[in-house]
Amino acid sequence: MSLFRVKSLDVILATAERKALHRSLGFVQLTLLGVGAIIGTGIFVLTSEAAQKAGPGMMISFLVAGVVCAVAALCYSELAAMIPVSGSAYTYTYAVMGEVAAWLVGWALVLEYAVSASAVAVGWSGYFTGQLEGWFGVVLPPALVNGPYAGGWINMPAVVMCLLITGLLMIGTRESMRVNAVLVIVKALALGLFVLLAVPAMRLPNFHPFMPMGWAGGDGAGVFGAAASIFFAYIGFDAVSTAAEETRDPQRTVPRALIWSLVICTAFYVLVAAGATGSPLGAQPVTSATGSWLAPGSVALSRRCSAIIAGGALEPLACSHEALAHVLRVIGHPAIGNLIGLAAFFALPSVVLVMIYGQARMFFVMARDGLLPQRLARVHPRWKTPHLITALTGIGVTLGAAFFPVGKLADICNAGTLFAFVAVALSAMILRRTDPARARPFRVPALNLIAPVTIIGCIILYWRLPFDARMVLPVWGLFGLILYLAYGYRHSRVGRGVEV
Repeated sequence: MSLFRVKSLDVILATAERKALHRSLGFVQLTLLGVGAIIGTGIFVLTSEAAQKAGPGMMISFLVAGVVCAVAALCYSELAAMIPVSGSAYTYTYAVMGEVAAWLVGWALVLEYAVSASAVAVGWSGYFTGQLEGWFGVVLPPALVNGPYAGGWINMPAVVMCLLITGLLMIGTRESMRVNAVLVIVKALALGLFVLLAVPAMRLPNFHPFMPMGWAGGDGAGVFGAAASIFFAYIGFDAVSTAAEETRDPQRTVPRALIWSLVICTAFYVLVAAGATGSPLGAQPVTSATGSWLAPGSVALSRRCSAIIAGGALEPLACSHEALAHVLRVIGHPAIGNLIGLAAFFALPSVVLVMIYGQARMFFVMARDGLLPQRLARVHPRWKTPHLITALTGIGVTLGAAFFPVGKLADICNAGTLFAFVAVALSAMILRRTDPARARPFRVPALNLIAPVTIIGCIILYWRLPFDARMVLPVWGLFGLILYLAYGYRHSRVGRGVEV
């Protein structure tokens, strides 16, 4: 047996043909799906993180992250049109680069789905506490809304939310396109309202200095460091590529929907960043009493923020757990600020639900392939859900949300996602060489330029992540490789000659 055995592309396509889904999605629906999957995570959560890393230069950071995602989206489009089945980057890699590479990609995607769910849960907790204080004047003890990184004990609101969503998924939760469309409208209206109110209130002096930390400061600071963090705000666009099998005319619709969903979200993000930066709060990084830069999510930053607020000054943007609502309150729209927070309060749990569901689905596919124990994919006789995998995923998500800050979780999540994007770009290039005659409903123009740009862009963003976030990926990958050699290598259905 070989570590590089592949799951035949013909077998994958034949399976998809036998289980083909109805092609009912058009351009508008697919674009809405992409916008809904993207908006609702980073923009509500990581604006303050970006401000601490890059200051007003975070506007450029959003553009940099958007460009890297756009070129990656083109590579996704070619493969999604050729291989319209579930599994996304894991399946593409299995068909092109072999089993061990596919396992590592699937294992890295755990850092995308599960860790991003934790990150969004922590971000939601900030809006939850803000809503309690804004509407009812209730202030929760800091020890119960912050993990040890921020000087607390445990993030209890995030824990409760994760456990409730895990329970819902275990007993069976069905998402409908109508619910998704409503959530997209709520999130888009919230961001649009913020732009309409905040952009006219901008003041040019608040943009100076524009890049206080430069292009690349220490420990993930600077424009590229912020881009590496807020790359998290774009995660989810690959949901469009996974819907290729349900899309009419996928060779045109999928790439257009991918690009337009990214263009729409990038425009929203840059305008939101401009409105936040130009407000009286500004977006300058918070420094210590001696003028040294403080890392986002650190105890030192938390203490400095508390000292600034105790001194009677406005809470800086980099200190806020609900940045957009905080900006609107400061510029004289407290009620609307509370409504923006309320929109995030209702929208973010749906993102956590989708991420936990996606992670459980990824494990389910890997277990079906024999790379994980198939007992984990057992379906509950009454609930009709893979309850064991869902419970294990939910516990992992809950632990992450309980003890880690949102920025740290987002950086870890980004490391896994960037690795998967590199694998997709490599798969697209390799398949062009090894199987040039195969029909490609969509062909990436200038793939030999686009794919290397994707790889280089992902490597740059990965390198600008904080050191500890960069180190999580190889350590996690090594642990996964040991698990694969101990179990998956011997139990693989492809390795045993079993058609999947």
